[in-house]
Amino acid sequence: MSLRTVRTALFVPASRPERIPKALAVGADAVIVDLEDAVEESLKEQARENLSAFLSSQPDARVLVRINAPNHCAHAADLALCARHDGVIGVLLPKVESADQVARVQACNKPVWPIIESAAGLYALPEIARAHGVERLSFGGLDLGLDLGLDSATAAAGRILDQARYAILLHSRLAQLAPPLDTVFPAINDQAGLARVARDASDMGFGGVLCIHPTQVAVVHQALMPDADALAWAQRVMSGAEQGAGVFVVDGQMVDAPVLGHARRLLERAGIKI
Repeated sequence: MSLRTVRTALFVPASRPERIPKALAVGADAVIVDLEDAVEESLKEQARENLSAFLSSQPDARVLVRINAPNHCAHAADLALCARHDGVIGVLLPKVESADQVARVQACNKPVWPIIESAAGLYALPEIARAHGVERLSFGGLDLGLDLGLDSATAAAGRILDQARYAILLHSRLAQLAPPLDTVFPAINDQAGLARVARDASDMGFGGVLCIHPTQVAVVHQALMPDADALAWAQRVMSGAEQGAGVFVVDGQMVDAPVLGHARRLLERAGIKI
């Protein structure tokens, strides 16, 4: 199982195959070719054919695929496509509500990213997180909010969704999964809002954000980059640690194992090798 750093995972619809190479060139840490919500029902089969043709013609391309939900008529055909192509390096399972659903997806021998989008999925989260083959978790804030009866985009809805975030983070850690990804930010033109959400997600322990537009990728990457003062502090902490003392002082503050871990994480976020 790969626990590689993923700050951004960019969706691109399989119904628009000309956009797949463009998405791969944007610089997102992962590209998700979408067979589900971004593809209208009448185009599901064509979308699969588009993706299969792309992967056959571009054998070096590596993508994840969001398949259709377990109860959708296209689910089995989507899974067969994913199993057939080496270029599919992971499968996003939407609307997941049980570990058994994960097991059926994992049978194609690809890492699984379950997406929690209902009360039932949230309730079954402990078992879903521990299901064999799960690499990381995410959630769909809009679908989950709808299922829970939340008034979307209100502060009250945000408080409830933060509890869902806590559960996803908790069970990611307990199952030793890669850091989860926060839900999509639908306001494409609100870059300041996206940056704020990305920083909040990182401060909550999430690894990054699901993206729905290429312009969101650079905004998230910049938002997750520690500032110069934080990086300089982290480097001073790591330099102090090289002296071999279990506890030491940097800038007048005691440094012990948790502080050292925080400094290491900041440097990793900035791509600085330790």
